[in-house]
Amino acid sequence: MNLQTLNLIAYVWLGIAILVHFTMFFITAPFGRHTSEKWGPMINNKIGWVLMEFPSLGIMLYFLLFGTYSFNSFVWILFGLWIFHYTNRTFIYPMRIKATPKKMPLFIVINGIFFNLMNAGLNGYYLSELAPKNDYALNWLNTPQFILGLILFITGLAINWKADTILINLRKPGETGYKIPQGFLFKYISSPNLFGEIIEWSGFALMAWNLPAFTFLAWTFANLVPRAKNHHDWYLNTFSNYPKERKIVFPFIF
Repeated sequence: MNLQTLNLIAYVWLGIAILVHFTMFFITAPFGRHTSEKWGPMINNKIGWVLMEFPSLGIMLYFLLFGTYSFNSFVWILFGLWIFHYTNRTFIYPMRIKATPKKMPLFIVINGIFFNLMNAGLNGYYLSELAPKNDYALNWLNTPQFILGLILFITGLAINWKADTILINLRKPGETGYKIPQGFLFKYISSPNLFGEIIEWSGFALMAWNLPAFTFLAWTFANLVPRAKNHHDWYLNTFSNYPKERKIVFPFIF
């Protein structure tokens, strides 16, 4: 596949992201606290997470190890950051969440697999086969875009992990139901875990500075902002004492 074909696919994929973004403000994705059996067959929640996230990890590992130019420049750093994130999402996060009888619609798992196949496929193929070697040469490590991007990536990752830890530990052993999360960035927004992911992949897109990376950032924003809005509305409808001053996903803004 040449660069023109990959860019065409990326632009079409970007257009779909825009449509999905607006659609998701009206249709709540049925997993997590919004789980619904109306969307068809259900599977174990933890197994669903592994099945959804593994394609992104597996594809990027493949392109890193077997891609034509994966080790001809410092592009392996981008592969490494992606793989680090998805190792956590594929194996560590599902093990950390508490076992519950709650299940996940198979429909969501299939959509997640397709989402990850597209995003990892576009990014992995570009980085290993099409990226100009000079774009990720030694001097790239000294550019403001790499330094700022890496800071944003690490910051977003830390925010995401910290917020996930707070959410995972909300319930004591044996407890059921939901509680209002407190502390950290929960003081300002309802979904700091999602805010962290947006910051993280903004940093990745800045470091990579290519169309597939920005397309993935667009999809991250398209998925997570409406998701955060659904969480925020759910909190307000569920808890009469939910802090009204909290924003949705961007502190002091939205």
